[in-house]
Amino acid sequence: MAYYTGFVAAVPTANKDAYADHARSSWPMFKSRGALRMVECWGEDVTHGHTTDFYRATQAREDETPVFSWVEWPDRATCDAAWASMMDDPQMQQMGEMPFDGARMFWGGFSPVMQHGASRPGSYVQGFVLPARSDAKQAYVDMANSAAPMFERFGARHQVECWGEDVPHGKQTDFYRATQATEDETPVFAWIEWADRAACDEAARKMQEEMGDMPMPDPMPFDGRRMFWGGFTPIVDLS
Repeated sequence: MAYYTGFVAAVPTANKDAYADHARSSWPMFKSRGALRMVECWGEDVTHGHTTDFYRATQAREDETPVFSWVEWPDRATCDAAWASMMDDPQMQQMGEMPFDGARMFWGGFSPVMQHGASRPGSYVQGFVLPARSDAKQAYVDMANSAAPMFERFGARHQVECWGEDVPHGKQTDFYRATQATEDETPVFAWIEWADRAACDEAARKMQEEMGDMPMPDPMPFDGRRMFWGGFTPIVDLS
């Protein structure tokens, strides 16, 4: 079963090209250890929220842009072994200064609980981060599966919902702080792929008109007020 390392970071906007180059230079280390794909997505339509958002999550400054990224692995065992070996790899230490503040980047390991459609390079990505009730995992999966046909009808190419499996607590930022998660909640890392931003924006308009008639679980398996999302353009997609 596929397994993902999900990343969220804030990168100086002026360092966009340097960040992409840095990601490309790291790909051989991931690939040689079994990684299937690396996707780095640059914030294009990321709004400030009332309670949580990508800016608060990364303590982003005015001159920084949120980044939403993932590395795909064939399974968790491959991922865990890869990270363990990379920490001791001299090549990792020789990559030079990072073009962003790594202390404010956070990441975790996630298992997909719902996948719908097929991923295509060049898609526009809507990235989501949220805290779900740990005791309501199946209810969350059921809700995601019930909503998938609607997203597909409005043009979604690919939908992935990933449940936190190995998500560490960080010193400065992490998925728990980002979503104000409680002890009985689990981080979720998810994304929807669209043909382009116009298709995504049009789908959002149509869905707002239909959401009122869509049945919702009672109680909800997550707190929507602490979910945040944004629109991202892939700048690196390697496999």
